[in-house]
Amino acid sequence: ESIAEDTAGFTGAELANILNESAIIATKFGHEVIEQSDIEEAVKKVTVGLEKHNRVISDKDKKLTAYHEAGHAVVSWYLPTQTEVKEISIIPRGMAGGYTMYRPTEDKSFMSKSEMQENIISLLGGRVAEKLILDDISTGASNDIEVATQIAKDMIIKYGMSENLGPISINTEKDPYQMELLGDRFEDSIGAEIKQLIDTAYYQAQKILSEHMDKLEQVATTLMRQEIISAEEFEAFFEEE
Repeated sequence: ESIAEDTAGFTGAELANILNESAIIATKFGHEVIEQSDIEEAVKKVTVGLEKHNRVISDKDKKLTAYHEAGHAVVSWYLPTQTEVKEISIIPRGMAGGYTMYRPTEDKSFMSKSEMQENIISLLGGRVAEKLILDDISTGASNDIEVATQIAKDMIIKYGMSENLGPISINTEKDPYQMELLGDRFEDSIGAEIKQLIDTAYYQAQKILSEHMDKLEQVATTLMRQEIISAEEFEAFFEEE
């Protein structure tokens, strides 16, 4: 059941790839059969990247990564539409210095406007945590910002979710001149709408972390001590709530 939840929405080819990786991992650890832990490690390897224990991390970078990932996780906890946190880690994988994994509990065919807005808030949680705690920002949030901006852009020009611009859809891939035909003023309005979505999400992430600074500190300091936090350990921080 756990593996089924972790791989919701995967194609047959992706599942086959995960099992191939699982077989390699099982062999590496001397297992006679593929065990659940092998499959879970394979899912992480395929979705996030290979774990890199040999990378030397300074204490400063370790602290920054811990608060960044804690920011994602804590913000997500307080957003009704976001899925459960499965694991938080500050062990580098692939190109990432750390990661926060979520458990998709269903194979969704569509997303609501609220879900997309809260996705953006969650994505900005890491950058907000850096600024609140360290009074500085890093390049570590570049991918988060890129994804958040793309979601905001899609909401406005692909899914017609702007209250000001209305239900419009602009596809510049099919028609590169479509935006030009609409005019500079319309393009400026789209840019303003995207910026407003991002600014509002940033403020909401900031509000959540400011109100729950104790949780941010608990998660981050635990990460710095043990490097990985499981779903059960993460939920334990919020038991009194």
